[in-house]
Amino acid sequence: MTQPQLQDLLEAGVHFGHQTRRWNPKMRRFIFAERSGIYLIDLQKTLRQLQAAQDLLRNVVMQGENVLFVCTKRQLNQIVKAEAERCGAHWVAERWLGGTLTNFHTIKRQIRRLRELEQGQDEGTFEFLTKKERLHLERERVKLNRNLEGIKNMARLPGAVFVVDAKKERITIAEANKLGIPVVAIVDTNADPDLITVPIPGNDDAIRSVSLITAAIVDIVAEARKQVPVRDVASEAEAYSTYSTEREEADEEESRRRRRPRRKRRPKPEAIAARLKGEGEAAGAAAPEEAPAEDRAKSKSKARRGAAKDTADSTEEQAGSQSTAAGDDQA
Repeated sequence: MTQPQLQDLLEAGVHFGHQTRRWNPKMRRFIFAERSGIYLIDLQKTLRQLQAAQDLLRNVVMQGENVLFVCTKRQLNQIVKAEAERCGAHWVAERWLGGTLTNFHTIKRQIRRLRELEQGQDEGTFEFLTKKERLHLERERVKLNRNLEGIKNMARLPGAVFVVDAKKERITIAEANKLGIPVVAIVDTNADPDLITVPIPGNDDAIRSVSLITAAIVDIVAEARKQVPVRDVASEAEAYSTYSTEREEADEEESRRRRRPRRKRRPKPEAIAARLKGEGEAAGAAAPEEAPAEDRAKSKSKARRGAAKDTADSTEEQAGSQSTAAGDDQA
């Protein structure tokens, strides 16, 4: 392993920062001077921080953990991807899926789905499907592989995370800090170094600068991995499946325990009307049909008129009988 020297950093342009109007005041301690509206980074401090980052990652790898390399910049992601594969580390180069660390069990389900699709393609089971179904599954496989290709063999959370651009990958850093995972990052003059466990001040836009720093990190990781016993592939796969199953069962049990009882939903007015209508129809089928209210009122008024007429007729008859009796008495 060749440790980069001050002249190497100077030739790679590691000392060039951003414009003075785009700086973060917390990077003041890593800035050497200002020239033509651009901040210059102190390369002596860059070397010191690079050495500290190498020591941290060496200890992580010696403990049997792995390192996750993250760089989603289009002009740099292929460089970081190639370097990560050189030391056998995991990497994310296309897009950081939110929750990759904090919601790792969900990412495991997607990885399992990707493995199923790849296995089906290798075994030729897709040949028995229709053309439309094969096309749909192929699109799903390509999408999952694009986002999960570098972490599909990651059986558990990484022991450390290496980030190229601390400002662009702020979600990655936030998730790692939430879980207590140490972060090593290349920090330019526009980023916040307080969020990083070991910040490496340097130019995070130039290809030569990123290549030099990443190569120095990868060399120390590869050297440390040679001193760690190689894990059995079968045991690693078993740990992968066991971890996924146990984690999912634990999460489901935890979600059931914490799930709040749902409030009983109030039925909609349309549902209430339909239910009442159904109950009314059922009651009408069971009991004799009642006359409408208007018909009942008419029958009552007709009965009252009939009673009044009968009363008047009886009164006239009584009056007629009384007049007849009076005439007989006079005679």
